Amino acid sequence: MNIKQLLTGCRAELIELYRDFHAHPELGFQEFRTQDKVSTYLSAIGLEPQQIAGTGVVAELRGSRPGPTILLRSDMDALPITEETALPFASQHPGIMHACGHDGHMAILLVTAKLLNSMSAELPGTVKILFQPNEEDAGAWKVVAEGVMTDPKVDVAFGLHLWSQCPTGTIDIVDGPQMAASYYFDLSIKGRGGHAGFAHESIDPIYISTLIIQAVQGIQTREVNALDPAVIMFTRMNAGSSATIIPEEAKLQGSIRFLYSNGKKLFKRFESVVKQICTAYSASYELSFKKGNDLLTNVPEIAACARAAAAEVVGPEKVTTEIRTMAGEDFSDYLVHAPGAFAFVGCHNPANGVSYPHHHPRFTIDEEALAIGVELHLQCASKFLKCAG
Repeated sequence: MNIKQLLTGCRAELIELYRDFHAHPELGFQEFRTQDKVSTYLSAIGLEPQQIAGTGVVAELRGSRPGPTILLRSDMDALPITEETALPFASQHPGIMHACGHDGHMAILLVTAKLLNSMSAELPGTVKILFQPNEEDAGAWKVVAEGVMTDPKVDVAFGLHLWSQCPTGTIDIVDGPQMAASYYFDLSIKGRGGHAGFAHESIDPIYISTLIIQAVQGIQTREVNALDPAVIMFTRMNAGSSATIIPEEAKLQGSIRFLYSNGKKLFKRFESVVKQICTAYSASYELSFKKGNDLLTNVPEIAACARAAAAEVVGPEKVTTEIRTMAGEDFSDYLVHAPGAFAFVGCHNPANGVSYPHHHPRFTIDEEALAIGVELHLQCASKFLKCAG
């Protein structure tokens, strides 16, 4: 089979799909139009799409003979951002924008499904085509809970992300940890309110919060190996109602991220610092953690197989192993249940005006990257069937 030749006739359709998704963004678990368009397309090419996780879609593509099961996944949701690109196909929904490339991912996977279906007589095993809702708020858990990794059991999982830090025409796939585990914390510091002129009669939760913020920075700079990436960030603080009143409570939020295997130890140390400072100043506290994403770790054998596939697409000199990031990705949920790999597909091209980062109001992708993504999916599916078998 000549994958590049198969892809030639689908380039216009690929761009049309991407632009349509871009013009009609929907937030997580609200992807109703998106779900309908994906389901209609999959039905039209002869598959039997099923609803999953509310607004998600899954379909199975069976080869001509028994073999392993491969999962290919795309995310679906957009972001609460007002678009400023001035594109002719810009968002038609004020305040909502595809600013992370998920529109491109969906177009890539739909055309992948179409071409894989045309090649099914040459393929063994099963390919699960998954469109997952709500990636921006870690919706993969719901898809997993509804059984996507079983019946048939997934033997290997593959995903990709159009990546603004990589030039178009490059693909980056690392071994081991690639995208950080992310956990979010809610912290309330409870003191005793009073008059700002009589601070000695109060327990000031704002002052205590500043001490905690400063002290916690020492965990990542003095207690964590510098070769183990970790970030503890306070991103929100709310306290007080007047310039003359010391409040009863200060509320803080933030995240803890780590790019190594035993980073959960940070939680206990974080709470230890909070507890000791609150005790020293006669305050109390409430602290809770919520998981965003697990650590996304590529299995080296699967990553090597994916790099071999990528070399077929862009040439070995354009395949790199450089990108590790503190951003999170809930594709990690699938890798808890099956070995797999995740790839960054470059979409950065300043010559075409594509230079803004993910989650920016002017974020766009180089449309040339779309075909690269489809070809990577096709090559990976073909090679993974052999790797997993």
